[in-house]
Amino acid sequence: MLADLEELVACESCSTDHAAVARSGQVVAAQGRRLLGASPRTLVTEGVTHVRWTFGAPRVLLLGHHDTVWPTGSLRTHPWSVERGIARGPGVFDMKAGLVQMFHALATLPSLDGLCVLVTGDEETGSATSRALIEGIARQCSTTLVLEPSAPGGVLKTGRKGVSFYDITVHGRAAHSGLEPEKGVNAGTELAHQLLALQGVADTVTASTGPGTTVTPTVLRAGTASNTVPARGELNVDVRVPHLAAQEAVDQLIRGLEPQVPGARLEINGGPNRPPLAPDASRELFALAAEQAARLGLGPLRQTAVGGASDGNYTAGVGCPTLDGLGAVGDGAHADHEHVVTATMPERARLLAHLVGALR
Repeated sequence: MLADLEELVACESCSTDHAAVARSGQVVAAQGRRLLGASPRTLVTEGVTHVRWTFGAPRVLLLGHHDTVWPTGSLRTHPWSVERGIARGPGVFDMKAGLVQMFHALATLPSLDGLCVLVTGDEETGSATSRALIEGIARQCSTTLVLEPSAPGGVLKTGRKGVSFYDITVHGRAAHSGLEPEKGVNAGTELAHQLLALQGVADTVTASTGPGTTVTPTVLRAGTASNTVPARGELNVDVRVPHLAAQEAVDQLIRGLEPQVPGARLEINGGPNRPPLAPDASRELFALAAEQAARLGLGPLRQTAVGGASDGNYTAGVGCPTLDGLGAVGDGAHADHEHVVTATMPERARLLAHLVGALR
């Protein structure tokens, strides 16, 4: 398993580097071919490489991704290593170890009939080219098992917030900031007004639909020169919501934002990206997984709800019961301390194999 994990990590796969993702897709396909005994179908959509195996009429979808957030070249600063039972490297936790565990788990089953394995190449950037594929397969299946990494300590993820993204563009008017600033319309000042308005959006939605909604301005840009009134400003907004009612309420409020600086104009793009993964979608599957873990002597399984989203949000959103966080045990997704506890990899593979067996 460690040799396979090293091979995957050594093949960098930054989401925005389509050539790197294509090379990674070949490595994923080769590992799956060896361990599953079947060649996959490689799907390239808008330059993004996805890999899929289908065995008979699919009833259980095993879902993962092979792209990472790490820029190509990160191996130079974050090389693959295994020391004292800890594996490190770009994407090792999120989520290449989960893929290795999945392949090795399925290799132990006497039959793969009724399974679909889908490994996408754009999860980290919102799954724009794979969403339709994921949802289409999930509609055919009775269960989705997501090999995303666990929460700290191996905790499964039985709830995920929904995600919306917005791009707010302010159109103002440039002017010389020393000679005639009064002739300008300052897009930077308008951005400041919108930042304050966005604070109120979260408060309003919380008051009407309950706690858990966050509205976070992330990237801001305005201006081109220190002596020029900014004619254009841009603001990216990340929204996390606990349920659909909150997602819809946020959408209405953000689309209803009005400019405060005379002469400024707002352009608002984006909207809901992933629906929430509600705990109801995971309840029975978690109970089954806990039963299998007890039989294997793996100790009591725990569950939690998290703010981060995954492609499991999509499968739950189309009504397919979904259990997430079945992948690696470790910590540090997207961070310098990203790592996997190697001793847990066989345990998680056994749990997955027995869970799949119980489902069929």
